[in-house]
Amino acid sequence: MTIRSAASWAMGAQYASFALQFATSLVLARYFISPEQLGLFSISFAAIGLLATLQDFGVNRYVCGESDLTPEKLQTSYTVSLAISWALALICVLAAWPLATYYGQPKILPLTLVIAASYFLVPFAIVPQALRQRELDFRSSAMITVGATMANTGVSVALGWCEWGSMALACGALAQQAARALIAQWRVGGLSPWPPRLEKPGRVLSFGGTNTVLVTCANVAASAPELMIGRLLGPASAGLYTRATGLAIQTRILLVGAVGGVFLPAFRKIREEGKPLGPPYLRIAAIFSAIMWPALAGLAVLSEPVIHLLYGARWLDSASLLLRLSVAQMFFVSMPMIADLGVLLDRKRELVVRNILDVVVVIALLALSAPFGLNAIATSRIVHGVLWSANFLFFLRRMVGFSWGEWFAVQLRSLALTLLAIAPTLALYHFADGPREAGAAQILASAGAGAVVWAIGLWALRHPAFEELERVAAMLRARVSRRRKGA
Repeated sequence: MTIRSAASWAMGAQYASFALQFATSLVLARYFISPEQLGLFSISFAAIGLLATLQDFGVNRYVCGESDLTPEKLQTSYTVSLAISWALALICVLAAWPLATYYGQPKILPLTLVIAASYFLVPFAIVPQALRQRELDFRSSAMITVGATMANTGVSVALGWCEWGSMALACGALAQQAARALIAQWRVGGLSPWPPRLEKPGRVLSFGGTNTVLVTCANVAASAPELMIGRLLGPASAGLYTRATGLAIQTRILLVGAVGGVFLPAFRKIREEGKPLGPPYLRIAAIFSAIMWPALAGLAVLSEPVIHLLYGARWLDSASLLLRLSVAQMFFVSMPMIADLGVLLDRKRELVVRNILDVVVVIALLALSAPFGLNAIATSRIVHGVLWSANFLFFLRRMVGFSWGEWFAVQLRSLALTLLAIAPTLALYHFADGPREAGAAQILASAGAGAVVWAIGLWALRHPAFEELERVAAMLRARVSRRRKGA
C-alpha cells in the first residue's frame, strides 16, 4: 500500500469514526447526559487514563520502528506489553476507591472500576494493530478504528436511553476496547501472547522507558485541567470543559489525527535510505497548518452558535471555553510528530527533558489561573501553546533540518489562509445575526463560504500544501475511474 493510499484509508476511518462519535455526543448531550454526569465520567476517565495509557509502554513505536523485527522480538514485545498492561490495570482498579474519596463523589467508584476493567483488554490490540501499521495496512487499521467506535456508540446510546447516565459512557468505553481487541486479532489471523517470551527485552524496555515519560507528560498536560476543575469547581464545570475541549480535539483528529501513524513508517524508510528529512517534514507541516488552522479558527469564531445549535442551551457556558481551546490547539498542530521523530532519530534524552519542562509549565499555568475560573483556565491553554512552541521549535529544526526562511514562509501563508477562511463568518456577524442569534442557515453559509475562500486562497497563495492535496485528489479520481471501468 502506498503512503497516499494509506493516508486515504486512515483519513476515511477518522471521518467515519468522527461522524459516529459526533452523532453520539449530540444525542447523549441533548437527551441523556447532563454536564454533571459528563463531568463525573471525565474525572474518572482522566484520572485512570494517567496510568492506563502507559500500557502501550512504547510497544507500538518499537514494532513500527524496529528495522529487524524477528518473531522472537515480536513475542518479547507482546509479553512486555501484557505484563505491564495488566499490572497497571490492576493498579487502576485499586485506585478506584481512593479516587472517589478524594473527590467526595461516591458515583466515581463504579465508573472507575468499569473503565479500569476495559484496560485489561488493551494489550490484545496493541501488537496486532502495530503490525498492520508497520506494513502500511491501514485498511485493517480503519476496520479496527471504526468497529471499536461503533461498539462504543451502540452501547453508550442504548444505556443512555435506559437512563444509566455516566455509567452508559463507562460501559461504552469497555465495549470499545473489547471490539478493538477482537477486530485487531481477526485482522492478523489471531496472535497469542502465549507462551510468554523475554529474550533480550532491553530494546523494547528502552523504547518503553522513553515512552513512559513521554506518555505520562502528555497525559498530565491533557488531563490536569479536568482533574483540577473537578476538584475545585465541581463535576458540572468539569463537564462543560470536557465538552469544549472534546469538540476542539475531535476536530483536530477528524482532519489530520490519523495521518501521523501513516508518516512514521514513511520517515523510518527515508532515514534508512539516508535521505534528508527536512523537505518531506516541511510538506507535512504545511498540510497540517493549511487544513487545521482554518478549521480550528472557524470553530473558534462559530463556537457560540455551534454549541447552542448542537448541544442546547444548558451547554452554552462551554462556548467561551471552546473559543479559547480551539485557538490553543492551533499551536499544537503546527509541529506534528515531534515525539515520534525524536524517538526515531534517537534524540530521546532531550525530548524527555523538554516534555518534563512542558509539564511543569502546564501545572504552573493551571495553578495561577484556576482561582479565576473556567475561562481563565481555558486562556492558560493558549499561553501554554505559545510556550510549547518556543520549547520545541529549535529542537525540531536541529533534529529534522530545515531553513528558517522556508519554515516561516509556510507559517505565514497558513496564517493568511486562516484569515481568509474566517472572513465570511466575521462578515456575516456584521451584516446579519451576531453569534448568539445566528441559526443553522447562517452557520452553514459561513462554513461553506469559508471553505470556498479557503480553496481559492490555497491556490492563490501558492501554498505548499496545494500540490500535495492536488495529488491526493488526482489519486482519488483515478481510483473512482478504475472502479467505474471495472463495473
